[in-house]
Amino acid sequence: MKTGLQLLIAGLLVVGAQQACAQVDALQLRSWAAACANCHGTGGVAQPGMDSLAGASKDDMTKKLLDYKAGRRPATVMHQLAKGYTDEQLEQIAGYFAALKK
Repeated sequence: MKTGLQLLIAGLLVVGAQQACAQVDALQLRSWAAACANCHGTGGVAQPGMDSLAGASKDDMTKKLLDYKAGRRPATVMHQLAKGYTDEQLEQIAGYFAALKK
């Protein structure tokens, strides 16, 4: 009985920790997105010759980022940059840029 209660408590703690991690602090998300500014412009609006990210489709950006990370999409530096983030972080970054005005 005691072991069952301990397992239940441990399970609840894991679920609670996962939910806490899923809710990223807005400043943390903005910091991750700031790393994109060198190539994609401040606020996701790039100079000519680069892709602007502001207002783009979240799903399309997420797919591209995951493809860069997995090496399925050719890149100069994006494949290395994408590897520095979890899949969930890449999805959150894509959502950040998708929410910005073009």
